[in-house]
Amino acid sequence: MSTETADGDEELRERISNFLRRNFPQIQMHGGSAAIQDLDRENGEVTIMLGGACSGCGISPMTIQAIKSRMTEEIPEIDTVYADTGSDGGSEGMAGGQVSPSFPGETTSDDDSDEGPDAPF
Repeated sequence: MSTETADGDEELRERISNFLRRNFPQIQMHGGSAAIQDLDRENGEVTIMLGGACSGCGISPMTIQAIKSRMTEEIPEIDTVYADTGSDGGSEGMAGGQVSPSFPGETTSDDDSDEGPDAPF
């Protein structure tokens, strides 16, 4: 994999993680986690794993459907989203402590280029 491809993958992973934090803060607020399990930039596919309190949650199917429909609208490189619940999240997105959640009105950096509309809930 070339350095350019690796940089592009990292940038896309960050945009996906930001999308999850920005649009679905309730996942972490309710004790769940969302993590990128796999990213296939060439085919426009991403696999998201919901973990923690999301496992067994009755509204997880609705959350998964919302992630699938919104992500393909907001991130043009992504055509297909696979998502499921599990007891162990990965280390990206809202799991593993690498990235803290963002909440409506909160500013975490000087670069607001990836900021979109606040979540409606």
